[in-house]
Amino acid sequence: MTSIGILGTGRVGSGLARELAAAGHEVTLGHRRPPEEPAAPGTGPARGLRCADQRTAVATTDIVLNATPGDTTLERLSALGTELAGKILIDVSNATRHSPDGLPSDLCYPGSSLAEKLQRALPATRVVKTLNTMLFPVMTAPAALSTPPTAYLSGNDADAKNITAGLLGDLGWRPEWIEDLGDITTARATEALVLLVPHVLRRRGFQPFAVSLAR
Repeated sequence: MTSIGILGTGRVGSGLARELAAAGHEVTLGHRRPPEEPAAPGTGPARGLRCADQRTAVATTDIVLNATPGDTTLERLSALGTELAGKILIDVSNATRHSPDGLPSDLCYPGSSLAEKLQRALPATRVVKTLNTMLFPVMTAPAALSTPPTAYLSGNDADAKNITAGLLGDLGWRPEWIEDLGDITTARATEALVLLVPHVLRRRGFQPFAVSLAR
């Protein structure tokens, strides 16, 4: 069992929190602000899942998963440098600017990547990039696709990537579906793949898919 803090309470963060808690991990879902009132009976967090403010979620867990909006992630996480020191930070977000229809239109860090920016800003933290090349339902149900998907790993620390791969396994990812691309600079390639997403969605609608390797 691992203690995991998840930053981001939208569909991505909440879905990952539920599935990781169901797999037996102690998960803290970090809100921008702590919940002001206790949940009504029967509506509280699932077993193994609790809520806290983001700083507490980071400070009290061993591994942190970032699912906050990528265009504000760098500023947000840089402010948590002390709490993140010595920990693994798994980043699943994409830093993009958006078109009028709300879909990604351009990268915030062309020629680099959010993952590289995070690693530079947080030198005492082991950053791993993964799960950012698919629609969010695939993150927690990869076997639901008719074609095996690929989860890419980018990071400087081999042990951190191995631990991340283990968590992916808890989400249903088979070892042969996980592709270690190398150091953190390889994240600029997978982050650029998000530019495919709006074109696919406009033509196909909101159907789960992943950008995968075919062998």
